[in-house]
Amino acid sequence: MDALEALAYRRNALARSLRKKRSSTIGLILPDVTNPFFAEIARSIADAAESEGYSVIVCNSDGRRNSEDAFLGMLSEKRADGVVLIETGPPRGDASALENGDLPLVTVDRSLPGANVDSVRIDNALGGRRAARHLLDLGHRHLACIAGPSHVTPSGERVTGFREELREQGFFLPEERIRRGTFQPESGYDITRRFLEEDSRLTAIFACNDLMAFGAVRAAADLGKRVPDDLSVLGFDDIRLASFFNPPLTTVAQPRQEMGALAVRLLLERMADSTLSPRHLVLETRLVLRSSTAPPP
Repeated sequence: MDALEALAYRRNALARSLRKKRSSTIGLILPDVTNPFFAEIARSIADAAESEGYSVIVCNSDGRRNSEDAFLGMLSEKRADGVVLIETGPPRGDASALENGDLPLVTVDRSLPGANVDSVRIDNALGGRRAARHLLDLGHRHLACIAGPSHVTPSGERVTGFREELREQGFFLPEERIRRGTFQPESGYDITRRFLEEDSRLTAIFACNDLMAFGAVRAAADLGKRVPDDLSVLGFDDIRLASFFNPPLTTVAQPRQEMGALAVRLLLERMADSTLSPRHLVLETRLVLRSSTAPPP
């Protein structure tokens, strides 16, 4: 021990992982670390992993398939014990290519049918239905929707649920009342400006994530409309900033802490037993009522 202290010895983690065939690290591949929703998911995964004695290596893919695959290869080479993958790109044509006996994998926010890969996601369609029902209950009849990119499956499910609830209540949402954004505030801003400039009857907007909803509120203010007095805005995700926004944002909340904890639990179970049948957990959302929605003027 005196020699260790005198030489400032530090254990060689790589050599230890080679000997024990376990590195005590988990890879996390995110599409955008600057998006607060993914950052909060990352925090919940890191907390759950740390409580089990694992460190997390975070990789930012920018939503690019080639980057995701490159990171998967890198994490395998570095002998990560498993990976949590959050994809936002187009659905994989051959999801079975992700199967790798040496690299257990769990996906968050999207399942991969046909692959031996566990997943944790939410019921996006039900979340969209809850958004529509809330706006209808307030009395809104002239609504619009800001969707995400066409290749992002969760966004499409939210729009489908939103439209189905409207239709079942006797209302039809025309295609021109649905426009696709990028999940960034700028797209919510630009789309809302066009909506309001083209149709003065519009009284409510459902945005498929909170960041686009923030942009919508700003666009309404720049056009002289008050939220919620003149225009109601409803988001999706319930990121932490939503409750501190002005006005505080009504939104559909995703259980981020539970999603992260369950993803780590499934991954550890998969690491312990690779013969398990694929598990696909679907969690519920909840509507969080704040000050950005009100009855129409």
